[in-house]
Amino acid sequence: MRGIRIGSVFGIPIKLDLTFLLVLPLFAWLIGSDVANLATVLNDMLGATMPVDALTAGSMRWVLGAAAATGLFVCVLLHEFGHSLTAMRYGYRIESITLWLFGGVARFEEMPEDWKQEFTIAVAGPIVSVALGVLSYAAFRIVPGALPTVQFVLAYLALTNIALAVFNMLPGFPMDGGRVLRALLARTRPHARATQIAAEVGKVFAVVLAIVGLFANLFLVALAFFIYIGASSEAQQTVMKAAFQDVSVGDIMTPEAELKTVTADTSIGALTDRMFRERHTGYPVLRQGALVGMVTLDDAREVREVERDAYRVEDVMATELVTISPDADAMDAISLMQREGVGRLPVVNEMDELVGLISRSDLVTAFNIIRTRGSEVGSGTGLSRLSTDPEFVQR
Repeated sequence: MRGIRIGSVFGIPIKLDLTFLLVLPLFAWLIGSDVANLATVLNDMLGATMPVDALTAGSMRWVLGAAAATGLFVCVLLHEFGHSLTAMRYGYRIESITLWLFGGVARFEEMPEDWKQEFTIAVAGPIVSVALGVLSYAAFRIVPGALPTVQFVLAYLALTNIALAVFNMLPGFPMDGGRVLRALLARTRPHARATQIAAEVGKVFAVVLAIVGLFANLFLVALAFFIYIGASSEAQQTVMKAAFQDVSVGDIMTPEAELKTVTADTSIGALTDRMFRERHTGYPVLRQGALVGMVTLDDAREVREVERDAYRVEDVMATELVTISPDADAMDAISLMQREGVGRLPVVNEMDELVGLISRSDLVTAFNIIRTRGSEVGSGTGLSRLSTDPEFVQR
């Protein structure tokens, strides 16, 4: 998840997604337009006597809406710090915390597989939310009735923080409750299997939430969609990580001896003809045997057909290359491809010499073979199963 970096706390970059810049004023407007009803509910629930007329006079309702919405997202940020700082105690690196449409996301460089660590990290966020709710309620009780606007914001934050903690503990993987469920399942099961079960529970939860949202609030339908996608994505990532255990880039790359390459002075016309014959859409580009770029079908399409004999590969190739070492883990290659938005990576050794190429098709082929050879996820290492497959060894 990309976003606008606004600062850093405890070495963790804080970012705002573009959707957050839309949802914050929306939340402020929704709260401001409903101040009267909210004040009545809060008075009834907390035994307070906040004067509704004073809270809705003039533009005060919109000021309260903005203050309550901002305070809510600050609390969401602190919730994510609860997860992040706990994870950092275990030695995990946090890439960023991003505020977006549905609250906050702490992006971990690596997710814990020890069930005790995951359990502690998962519950840390809701514990922070409960603590904030209690503190807000305590402050609400201390603030004198002569400051009803302050009372309103504190009462609102007390209620919403408790609601946030309760909602997050529902078993909607990858929400906090779903991660707690996975941690408990992982006590007696392989981590990948626990993830699959938790993800299935999360999908069912998402479907139920979507049905409820159809009759209550369309915002819940959108949230259910992202929960469903998140559960599917993380389950797939975990299964792939288990399958590619002990598998390096060098094990599955296309080696340099079998690699299709082009030279920098090849014409675009000749390149497209070769792409058609070989059914290949990307090539490393060499100049005097040295890797100087990558060229793809999209690069060739940028040149008009009548000019393709005049233009050379070096005119359109990408020269800022994203490369990987043959000793890197296969999962590192997947992560790098996803992060950089590329479909293939040149593989270079410590002397920056081209020794192969790894593509998404290489990874998919290896993954399918490993899954076919293995009786279930986690049975044996990926390398042992891959190295005994004649089809992949002969390739």
